[in-house]
Amino acid sequence: MYIILAILLFGVLIAAHEWGHFIAARLCGVTVHEFAIGMGPAVWKRMGKKGTQFSIRALPIGGYCALEGEEEESDDPHSLNNQGFWKKVLVFAAGAMMNFLVGVLILLILNCQAGGFTVPVISGTAPEFESVNNVSLQEGDIFYSINGSRVYMTSDVELLLSLANRQPIDLVVLRDGEKVELKDLPVRTYTDSTSGGTYKGYGLYRSVTVQEATLGLKLKYTWYNAIDFVRIVWYSLKMLVTGSAGVTDLSGPVGIVSTINDVGVQSVTVWAALENIAYFGAMIAVNLAVMNLLPVPALDGGHIMFLVISVISEKIFRKKVPLKYEAAVNMVFFALLMGLMLFVTFNDVRKLIS
Repeated sequence: MYIILAILLFGVLIAAHEWGHFIAARLCGVTVHEFAIGMGPAVWKRMGKKGTQFSIRALPIGGYCALEGEEEESDDPHSLNNQGFWKKVLVFAAGAMMNFLVGVLILLILNCQAGGFTVPVISGTAPEFESVNNVSLQEGDIFYSINGSRVYMTSDVELLLSLANRQPIDLVVLRDGEKVELKDLPVRTYTDSTSGGTYKGYGLYRSVTVQEATLGLKLKYTWYNAIDFVRIVWYSLKMLVTGSAGVTDLSGPVGIVSTINDVGVQSVTVWAALENIAYFGAMIAVNLAVMNLLPVPALDGGHIMFLVISVISEKIFRKKVPLKYEAAVNMVFFALLMGLMLFVTFNDVRKLIS
């Protein structure tokens, strides 16, 4: 059942993305030839009233919204290439924007059921913390930021401390609504106040307090959670660029479906499983929004990048970049991305088998 839910979730996210392009194109007066969910041969299709063919295709690995003047020059006044700069940007960015909105909507629905929200706080410090660091922390101080990165969710504390890699940190806490800053807090040897032994760390003891879920907090934590998802994507990309993570650590559709199934199976009740899968779906939706806006050819962000390059070229050389060149570059990168997807899918299958 959870595998079916995972596949349906992918379908919803793909449909939302393409629907964003479709709505933006219609609003901007651009002719839409086809709105398709999936790739490959059509298994169902219907012609709409305004000349747009709606179709579902055999391979559930994506979708597309075919626009007049997107890949080649067109004299049609309703073609994309004959629209203004900002209309083009809106059409290309609308898919990612819709994915982000879907993610926010899922989080809002989940948060509307919450009775309270956990807030990470200081529960104490090692006995010698104050004398060693010449600063003090008080029980109940709220974590605000670590190394300049905001603590939005309780889980952020562990994440940001792990990213610090046991190097000195700049910590900011809230005490009675005021910020208290601790600069260059190092890892030292401290006495464990419970066992009496010693350990190396920052000397902080952490716990959580619970705030009652008012409407304002529900809205705030919905936004915080969405922004937190965006930041996690950037951290992941940074790890790929720096070599902290490799291509083999990536997950494709097979790996994500497997993870969603595991999330469902490991949940205590069916309702808890549905909530956990929905939360995971919100994370994927935001992830898709960020990834699609990267300035990489064949992605929506790549189209926007070419728009900017074309504007600059027109200003300097009095000539736009021909669409055929953009289409050729997009085709090459599309093939590379498909190759990467096949590699990741093969790796996911190998992990499942082993």
